[in-house]
Amino acid sequence: MKRVWRFTSDAVAQAEHFCFHSHGIPNPKPNIPSFTTTTAAFTSPGLTRRHCTSGTPPPPHPLQDITPLFIEKRRLPFGEDLINKASVLKNQLVLEASDSNRVIEILDENSASLIESHVGGSVLLELLNQLDSWPSLALQVFDWRREKKNSGVDSPMSVYEYSKGIKAAGRCKDVHHAVEIFRDAAKKGMRTTSTYNALMSAFMFNGLAKMCHELFCDMKKHAACPPTIATYNILISLYSRLVLVDYMEETYQAIKESDLQLSENTYNYLIAGYISASMWHDMERVFQMMKGGPVKPNLKTHLLMLRGYGQSGNLEKMEEMYSLVRDHVNKKEIPLIRAMICAYCKSSDSDRVKKVEGLLKLIPQEHYRPWLDALLIKLYSQEDWLEEMEITINEAFERRTRIASASTMRCITATYYRCNAIERLENFVKRAECAGWRICRSLYHLVIADGVVHVQSLGDEGSPTH
Repeated sequence: MKRVWRFTSDAVAQAEHFCFHSHGIPNPKPNIPSFTTTTAAFTSPGLTRRHCTSGTPPPPHPLQDITPLFIEKRRLPFGEDLINKASVLKNQLVLEASDSNRVIEILDENSASLIESHVGGSVLLELLNQLDSWPSLALQVFDWRREKKNSGVDSPMSVYEYSKGIKAAGRCKDVHHAVEIFRDAAKKGMRTTSTYNALMSAFMFNGLAKMCHELFCDMKKHAACPPTIATYNILISLYSRLVLVDYMEETYQAIKESDLQLSENTYNYLIAGYISASMWHDMERVFQMMKGGPVKPNLKTHLLMLRGYGQSGNLEKMEEMYSLVRDHVNKKEIPLIRAMICAYCKSSDSDRVKKVEGLLKLIPQEHYRPWLDALLIKLYSQEDWLEEMEITINEAFERRTRIASASTMRCITATYYRCNAIERLENFVKRAECAGWRICRSLYHLVIADGVVHVQSLGDEGSPTH
């Protein structure tokens, strides 16, 4: 497997210079050092070290929004009234999110309940928790809180507030601000595992892989900041996203050699990495390890396995997994429904058309994607369902979808021939040309002899028909 760091832009280089040279964090090395002093093989039961040998680019990573899982959630035992107060404030802030001045006014109006009445900022911390899905607002709230403290408000900030601020800055793609908050916390004696984890997740979220790993190495130098399972989960997720399977497995081995307990997230990130690397055997082994071990599969695990089975073409297990999470997927996981449609379209399942049409009904109009038109056209053409194919073609024209796949165009052409609908083919070609679809001489060449229509390749692929 090629190990190529993907982040070489000037912006990344500037961020690295700012974070490491300006803030006392060691400069990153080109290569990632080993987690252990030995070179022992990856010997955990059911898992073996392998390289990803696929020559095709990896698919989008299954775990898109995972940063919140990296920060240890230390929610105080808030009373219901405090949670409600934070919720009311959150709703007010979300409504006024576009007006930063109004946001500050709302915070100032509620300053007493946020800070002064509750030492440690318990209501504020609950508010930051509730603003996880609005990182820009969360960062505004944190900056307001820190300014209040700097203005003389007699209420010390907690390490968890700093961690939330670092996390929010990372989610806002403001790495410089995240580092500055981390350094400010360190100056105040709050260099902790929690703040390290928050900054590592900020680096990970922004694709700064080397910086993330170097910060981990710096963290291990401080006895007061021992890595937790959340720390290692950040690294596993990082390497999972980059399809660096060896490093991912090496990190897993480091956890096994420590006294840390594996979590659901640990296994889920491993599974996600194997899915990205198209390593279906290892994906299945990790899943079976969870089923047979103390850490059982959760909803996220089942969603990952559903995607993995779909991408690997294992329809039987895909359908079995879908039956376990059907209600959740139908309501909240539209991308997985689209992935299942792809799996059926690529299969030879005898009922694939019926199953695809059933899944299509679950997709709201706003979640429909143009590439589904191409899949459906090809599906109907392969089944010689001429009427359904033409209906889908017309819908694609109306959506202004452009088909650029030569194989799809060949399927359409062949279907018209097989259904003896040459006049309809001519009409389609005219409309397709006007719509900018790919029309090549090599797609078809009509040879009429003895009343039989044949398809003959001209061998001049790519020449436009005019």
